[in-house]
Amino acid sequence: MKAANSGVLFLIELGALASAAYWGFTQDVGASWLLGLAAPAVLVALWALFGSPRAKYKARGAGRVDFEVFWFGAGALALFAAGAQVWAFAVAVACVVSKTLAVAWSQ
Repeated sequence: MKAANSGVLFLIELGALASAAYWGFTQDVGASWLLGLAAPAVLVALWALFGSPRAKYKARGAGRVDFEVFWFGAGALALFAAGAQVWAFAVAVACVVSKTLAVAWSQ
């Protein structure tokens, strides 16, 4: 079960990036392609700086919780803002369940 949850966590990370890209590409602006590329790039940069195992400024404790709520929440909020409310809810529920299991199992 722990290995399966690790896989789900990875898929949720990819899903947050895809959600940010989807939001950007669906915006009704002249440079939606730029938003579609920039939104996930910002999330990748934040993950590299604060969230990854080899992060330069690794978030710990309550700061880590805050960071992950922001980072994964950004994926759900991006879907919601793009008009995919059902998918946004599904992503949010998957994040909460999977991260709760990860904490319980010390992953």
